[in-house]
Amino acid sequence: MGVLALQGGFAAHVAALRRARIGAVEVRRANELEGLRGLVLPGGESTAMLSLLRRRGLLAAVSEFGRQGHPVLATCAGLILAASPELAWLDVTVRRNAYGSQRASFVAQSDDGVHDLVFIRAPRVDRVGSRVEVLARWHGEPVLVQQGNVIGATFHPELVSASQLHAKIFGAA
Repeated sequence: MGVLALQGGFAAHVAALRRARIGAVEVRRANELEGLRGLVLPGGESTAMLSLLRRRGLLAAVSEFGRQGHPVLATCAGLILAASPELAWLDVTVRRNAYGSQRASFVAQSDDGVHDLVFIRAPRVDRVGSRVEVLARWHGEPVLVQQGNVIGATFHPELVSASQLHAKIFGAA
């Protein structure tokens, strides 16, 4: 699996994939997407990531990779990118940093008790389109969504010791 490694928390995703016994490579160039079976768009700063995707000529390749049906996990800033007009993989509206500042970061559990949630300047999903399935909620709000092959998380699943989400998404890819 590939992890977009331009900026942000990509190293933690590489480690999470390896904990799940899934091979992981860092992706910094378009040709590094060739032959991959899945991709992680990590957390970080979404406008910086978008700028780097453009400057490195990666935006079109990443967009096409997701459109080809490969599994994609987009976390935090990655979710913002997946919902952006540039990628438009998820029909959701998100609000950046809606759960507070860096100092307001917190750990919680999903309403169904299945997912440990680590929120760090997390985006909030304000609107979910009709083709989007809500996979997990926190206090009734969507925090894990899926549209086709793309799963978006407002939280950081790579920062918990168990790599359940990575294994679920990429284990059978």
